[in-house]
Amino acid sequence: MKHPLSLSSKPRSPILASDAVFALCDVGTPWRSQWKLFSCPLAMLTGGWALVERATWGDVFEVLKRPRLLAGAGGRRVLMIGGLRSSFAMDAPCSTVLILRLDLAIMEWEEAGRMPPNMYRYFTGLCEATSKRGSIPAAAAEGNNKVKVFGGDGKVWFAGKRVRGKLAMWEEDEMGSSGKWDWWMVFLAMVM
Repeated sequence: MKHPLSLSSKPRSPILASDAVFALCDVGTPWRSQWKLFSCPLAMLTGGWALVERATWGDVFEVLKRPRLLAGAGGRRVLMIGGLRSSFAMDAPCSTVLILRLDLAIMEWEEAGRMPPNMYRYFTGLCEATSKRGSIPAAAAEGNNKVKVFGGDGKVWFAGKRVRGKLAMWEEDEMGSSGKWDWWMVFLAMVM
């Protein structure tokens, strides 16, 4: 998708939900990101983008670091996934991964899931350091724990450099009332 002139920046992680496209855009400065949610009806994709905002949402976009959007189960919800900032400082490390859910029928956000601490430790490198009985790697101590997020239709998959041979997964139930965390083993076969 080409960057439309009606948006302030290139849209991040556009998704299709409820006959519209939703995307995050950084409306901040080069020194500090400020994410906002935009939507566009399918019939107006060439320039019908509008800011989706409610005063009651408060700082919902400020609590997440590197947010991404995915479609919720059934296409009636938008999931926003990112690292939960340990503080509002610009370089604050993340304490876990948080999943927020926007119900499109009532336009309200709620917390849908939070990665369990024993699972998140694998993404930080703390489990690796503990198993080697060594010191905590500097990257893990400083919060350099990027997590790759992908999926859709209520399934969110997590991969990371420090997690080898498995993926973390969160699955939303069809009613959207809760979610379930699990590990999935990844087997790669080399073909010669």
